[in-house]
Amino acid sequence: MAFRAFFALPAESFVNAEGQHTNAIHGFTSMLINLVRDQEPTHVAVAFDVSDETTHRRTEYSEYKAGRNATPAEFSGQIDYIKKVMAALGIRTLELPGHEADDILATLAAQGAAAGFEVLLVSGDRDTFQLVNDHVSVLYPRKGVSDIPRMDAAAIEEKYFVPPARYPDLAALVGESADNLPGVPGVGPKTAAKWITQYDGIEGVLEHAAEIKGKAGESLRANLESVERNRRLNRLLTDLELPLTLDDLADPRPERAAVEALFDELEFKALRTRVYDVFGTEGPEAGEDEFHVPPHTVPADDDALAASLAALAEGAAAGGRPVAVAVRTDGGSPRPAAESVALATKEAAVVVPLDGALPAPLAAWLADPAVPKAMAEYKEGAKALRALGAEVEGVVDDVSISGYLAEPDRRSYALADLAQHHLGIELAAGAPTAGQLALDLAGGEAAAAAMARQAAVVRALHDELAPQLTELGAAALLQDMELPLSRVLLDMEWAGITVDVPQIDALMDELGATSEAAAEAAYAAIGHKVNLGSPKQLQAVLFEELELPKTKKIKTGYTTDAASLKELLDKTGHPFLASLMAHRESSKLRQMVETLKKAVTKDGRIHTTYAQTIAATGRLSSNNPNLQNIPIRSEEGRRVRDVFVAGEGYESLLSADYSQIEMRIMAHLSGDEGLIEAYRSGEDLHRFVGSRIFHVAPADVTSEMRSKVKAMSYGLAYGLSSFGLSKQLEISVDEARTLMKDYFDRFGAVRDYLRGVVEQARQDGFTQTIFGRRRYLPDLTSPNRVHRELAERIALNSPIQGSAADIIKRAMIGVEGQLKERGLGSRLLLQIHDELVVEVAPGEEAAVREVVEQEMGSAADLSVPLDVQIGVGRTWNEAGH
Repeated sequence: MAFRAFFALPAESFVNAEGQHTNAIHGFTSMLINLVRDQEPTHVAVAFDVSDETTHRRTEYSEYKAGRNATPAEFSGQIDYIKKVMAALGIRTLELPGHEADDILATLAAQGAAAGFEVLLVSGDRDTFQLVNDHVSVLYPRKGVSDIPRMDAAAIEEKYFVPPARYPDLAALVGESADNLPGVPGVGPKTAAKWITQYDGIEGVLEHAAEIKGKAGESLRANLESVERNRRLNRLLTDLELPLTLDDLADPRPERAAVEALFDELEFKALRTRVYDVFGTEGPEAGEDEFHVPPHTVPADDDALAASLAALAEGAAAGGRPVAVAVRTDGGSPRPAAESVALATKEAAVVVPLDGALPAPLAAWLADPAVPKAMAEYKEGAKALRALGAEVEGVVDDVSISGYLAEPDRRSYALADLAQHHLGIELAAGAPTAGQLALDLAGGEAAAAAMARQAAVVRALHDELAPQLTELGAAALLQDMELPLSRVLLDMEWAGITVDVPQIDALMDELGATSEAAAEAAYAAIGHKVNLGSPKQLQAVLFEELELPKTKKIKTGYTTDAASLKELLDKTGHPFLASLMAHRESSKLRQMVETLKKAVTKDGRIHTTYAQTIAATGRLSSNNPNLQNIPIRSEEGRRVRDVFVAGEGYESLLSADYSQIEMRIMAHLSGDEGLIEAYRSGEDLHRFVGSRIFHVAPADVTSEMRSKVKAMSYGLAYGLSSFGLSKQLEISVDEARTLMKDYFDRFGAVRDYLRGVVEQARQDGFTQTIFGRRRYLPDLTSPNRVHRELAERIALNSPIQGSAADIIKRAMIGVEGQLKERGLGSRLLLQIHDELVVEVAPGEEAAVREVVEQEMGSAADLSVPLDVQIGVGRTWNEAGH
């Protein structure tokens, strides 16, 4: 749970004055406080793991939990602080050499049940499900440390098809990747549950293994020892001798002096208040923090609401500030619905609970562009309000985006994180945040107060961030690019893109057959079956059985990652490797297609979500599902794009893509006359460059020469070294070094630009794009060479990649604006890196082509032309070019 807390909160936002990271401490403590508040336990204990090396499970099976990533350095040392916090809170902790924390929980659960207690276990380990009975439930985290639903016997049986006592039987068959316990290949939960039910448990399955038919039966018989071992290892111990009794765990009470000293050191202010509130101990600073939340009202009817809204607008106008708007949603995806709205100025707040409909005065007020508004995560809030028929106009700030523009390298721009970072406060425990809401407004006054506080935090963040953006020169980016883009993305996400479901089903079947055939070919190449997903078994086949050259040494042996296996295949040409990689590729692609199918909604369309605050370069990110990771150039990727089609009422899809956008930006920023000449003359850039480096006529540049030049041209913008270029092109380091020297001799302005951009960034502390988007790089002056060189590579690339991101954003705003201004029915659906996809209404293809060419081609005023390639077709693939 501490590890989950570490990843749930951004490490860089939780560091005290001494440099101690505190995100895991803060998240774990906050989670525990909430649990004590909500569950009101009489007894509390926290169990800790000891080193895996000393446990009885590792003693029996040396590969138990092997392969886990190394513990992040920022996490080290926080566990000891968590133990200190628990001691200060009066909560007893336990750990036992040779055993895991879950064994301690299992023993406590058995003791508690025997004593007549209701026992709640909080664990992210599914092995604890075996302990569930009439007296024991598991609170199992679904996301981070805030979403922790209860898993009782009914919930476990519904999800895993077996009762809790039989869950370890199922896990023994299916395996547990987190513990590095491989299951029976080809056996999933449903098959395992069917066997367990039919044969009355794992012992019966093993006894009747010879009777089970088909490939699954063969696979079971080939892995009997693994199944028996898995079952031994996943059995939790309920009879440990613990150093504490149940009575020792009763009625925890904080020691005020210890809490004060420790929380001062950790710089936890609001958390201290919550400790005293929940544990019933009055501290010296108990009560509300100093953050000002204005008095709020909940209007009784439309007339009162209209009067309140008018007063808010007048107050905002008089103060020259926007009205803050906070939206609570039902958390639905991809189209959440709004459940309440809170509005605030510095003097007053209004909370409006919604019951599936928006009051007319509020709908009109939200749609009034003359009333300036500030929001957090505007796009999600506006989408939720649109679900109730309302549009939001007049938004002059999205504090999530403002926070991102001010500090583009932070990990989170959620409202709670921004409040903690910029205002030094916490949202009230359980307070709703846009897109992640869990508060029941039926809770009355407390719920309304929490919503009012959220709106007040939005207002305070606007007041804090707006001057910062002006000082940083980023205010224009917010007003002219990011906010208009949010409105475009809202429409794109709402529209979605149609999927040919029968075709996606056929593709899944085909990829499944391809994956299976590749697996059979791999088995044939070595004469026996092996778990192709097990790094340990692959290591044994590759380096012991086949005696192939060793790859890179890692903690668990030798790596079997894709890059290493490709290098090994190129060296040896072994058919097992070829089949293994084909199996991996088709399996990965099938999984991608399956994810796409699950994302198809009732309207037959996929509604991806675009994030504006993920990539520090300004690039958009696509998720739920990610449409940006579909392979572009492979045949398989084209097959996937073929399932995306023009929807009902539309005649085609139009795809428009920038050609060599990053190299064109390089030519512009460097001012290199050779590159500019190539683009202005319309020549093939890489052939043009190749002719000058290799001293041959353009017509005599071979495909191999062109490939080398292309790899180098793009690599230079990413800080590619001569060694990196030699690996990429499979040439000697000397040849790569000569190639780079010849390149820079001919295109000296590129060399000068690349040197200059890093030095300028070192002086300024940041790089910036053509449009002024900044990337702050304090590590450029770091004494740590690794950190410094990484910052230098970022400094090289950020102006180019960031400018490309800004250009496509400007193009999107222009295209959407022109489609609407001309009254066209066609609509923008997708942005995939440098490509836009438009759904074309009947008879509008020529007009859409004109709009797209004009707006994309004029999105930036460069010294070289922006070349736009356009294709049209019934499917996304057919529209490719």
